Amino acid sequence: MDLSGLAAVDTAGAALLVELIGAERLKRIGDLAPELPGAKQALLQTVAEAMASPLTPTQARVSPLISFLAQTGKHVEALWQQQRMLLSFIGLTLATLAATLPRPRRWRITSMVAHIQQTGLDAILIVSLLTFLIGAVVAFLGATVLVDFGATIYTVHLIAYAFLREFGVMLAAVLLAGRTASAFAAQIGSMKSNEEIDAIRTLGLSPVELLVLPRVLAMMVSLPILSFIGTMTGILGGAVVCALMLDISSTQFLAVFQRDITLRHFFIGLAKAPVFAFVIAVIGCLEGFKVTGSAQSLGEHTTSSVVQSIFMVILLDAIAAMFCMEMRW
Repeated sequence: MDLSGLAAVDTAGAALLVELIGAERLKRIGDLAPELPGAKQALLQTVAEAMASPLTPTQARVSPLISFLAQTGKHVEALWQQQRMLLSFIGLTLATLAATLPRPRRWRITSMVAHIQQTGLDAILIVSLLTFLIGAVVAFLGATVLVDFGATIYTVHLIAYAFLREFGVMLAAVLLAGRTASAFAAQIGSMKSNEEIDAIRTLGLSPVELLVLPRVLAMMVSLPILSFIGTMTGILGGAVVCALMLDISSTQFLAVFQRDITLRHFFIGLAKAPVFAFVIAVIGCLEGFKVTGSAQSLGEHTTSSVVQSIFMVILLDAIAAMFCMEMRW
């Protein structure tokens, strides 16, 4: 190949020459074309050397401990950002609620009633069945332990305290967290993917007022009712087991219940229901707003809404239990 007539060359042309005549021959460009200017010879020789020994990126070895700490830091930071966003969204929801309450014409009564049916009425059967079975299981466990001490009558106290204070509202909240929070996230996420929320903003409407408030208020109405139903059916399940397995008649069960169980425990359990309902609804709506548009994002945020809701319900219930224990309630 005669390179003496090479008038102009760039790196792409030099790479083509390397492919044609080889990098080793092009390195000796001074012997092949001594009449070329020094700048062209230097360019050709540099490209030939670079292509003769391509650079392979090397990854530095990272200690497993440092990698674990780095991943832990990323997860903690993501959790912190998520909690900040949740607090901001709670503030936005409360501000919108405060601005809407004095204006009855802006209330979304039809939407709220529809969501009450979806979140409350349609969930009565599953909540009743689950709490009835859990009540029976609690009675079985209590009888198994207390029979060794001849104190099977205290199974009534165990059932009453468990369902009036904890299990009634907790089981209903967990069921709604899995059933309703995911539905809220999927509904709002689908609207986000279809750009319906952008259309709502274009019309001058508030998505929080239009989509979030009816769901939050519906949950705050439904969950206390479901908690009451769950508490009653759980106690009923325990009473059935006591009557069939422990020879504690329904009359004796009710007599012990009326004599030893105060109404305070019922109010403590029921007071937690609106708080749980608000948190579950807000988390479900927030995760729906965080959907980016793909099916994968919709699935991830729907799953995240369930996990976060259940976690927050259990965390708040633990805090409430410790508070009541310190206050001796």
